[in-house]
Amino acid sequence: DEIPTVVGIFSAFGLVFSVSLFAWICCQRKSSKSNKTPPYKFVHVLKGVDIYPENLNSKKKFGADDKNEAKNKAVMPKNSLHLDLEKRDLNGNFPKTTAKMQSSPDLENPSPKHFAERKKDSVSPDSLKSITSLSSEDKQDKLGTLFFSLEYNFEKKAFVVNIKEAHGLPAMDEQSMTSDPYIKMTILPEKKHKVKTRVLRKTLNPAFDETFTFYGIPYSQIQDLTLHFMVLSFDRFSRDDVIGEVLIPLAGIELSEGRLLMDREIIKRNVRKSSGRGELLVSLCYQSTTNTLTVVVLKARHLPKSDVSGLSDPYVKVNLYHAKKRISKKKTHVKKCTPNAVFNELFVFDIPCEGLDDISIEFLVLDSDRGSRNEVIGRLTLGSSAEGTGGEHWKEICEYPRRQIAKWHMLCDG
Repeated sequence: DEIPTVVGIFSAFGLVFSVSLFAWICCQRKSSKSNKTPPYKFVHVLKGVDIYPENLNSKKKFGADDKNEAKNKAVMPKNSLHLDLEKRDLNGNFPKTTAKMQSSPDLENPSPKHFAERKKDSVSPDSLKSITSLSSEDKQDKLGTLFFSLEYNFEKKAFVVNIKEAHGLPAMDEQSMTSDPYIKMTILPEKKHKVKTRVLRKTLNPAFDETFTFYGIPYSQIQDLTLHFMVLSFDRFSRDDVIGEVLIPLAGIELSEGRLLMDREIIKRNVRKSSGRGELLVSLCYQSTTNTLTVVVLKARHLPKSDVSGLSDPYVKVNLYHAKKRISKKKTHVKKCTPNAVFNELFVFDIPCEGLDDISIEFLVLDSDRGSRNEVIGRLTLGSSAEGTGGEHWKEICEYPRRQIAKWHMLCDG
């Protein structure tokens, strides 16, 4: 009788010990999880942009401010980069150090009056010329004013742009008589850096106060760059409305003395097209035995600029029509930053009928743009009813099947 009693006592003690150990482990995990601090904070994550700081890799980086962090920790400057892990301790917190600012404290909350006073010293002659060159039509249609600041961090070799606010934007929603504005910014001419702010709902005077830091840009190259701000209004049910744009050439702007506050009038987006659309070289061959049409997109030349950078990122979209109904489509790869593109891409289309009487083919040369809708640079149509060189080329491939015939064609307006 004593042995079962002893076994029962030891079993009870073992069960109590196991339950206590399990409860202690759970409490330890919960406390360690609650005290854990994330290694970094960020506002934006965009395609093609790395958020990690320099000590992790050598790619081009991007950072943005978090206003809540600046309010909770007064020791950190408002426009500092929160993605910098080098300044954090082992627990992920910032040490208490006094930050130095190149500009005066009153720049943190600038008033329109202060912007006007600072602008007199900061605006270059070239930028003054761009302001005074506004047409009377642009002055009549007021699109508002954009306020921003520029700075170069020599220690980290980083170019810093702070989009502060916009005043007097037009109402894009006719029902509520307001807008949902946000801003896309691109660094030209290479268009490698593209960022955007958050959308602010139902306001004509949005206060963004968002900082974008671009690493890996030498100070010697700043003079060759141009900032392009696109002001848009978010639309949930259709394409976002373009309010206007601001173009800032950085030539002549001195950033060595610290942060520079600037403001510019928002103007209408430049959608004017030049009279010449450029030329496209294509080669066609009709195989009567297999009833196929081989199309080779060879080259494009003298393409006009489709954006403010002066260069296009062209590609060609090929549409095959049967009795005015599109039955097939293809497209080439994008060629970056060139008005004279070499494609050399071949496509084979199956013809659903005997002969090419009801067949036509359309070439659309477009400018690739991630930030907005791709714009049509020029158009070319080949078929029996086409005029000019398009009709002549089509007649030749019908008369000489199995022969590859190439011709240059002038592009018409898209």
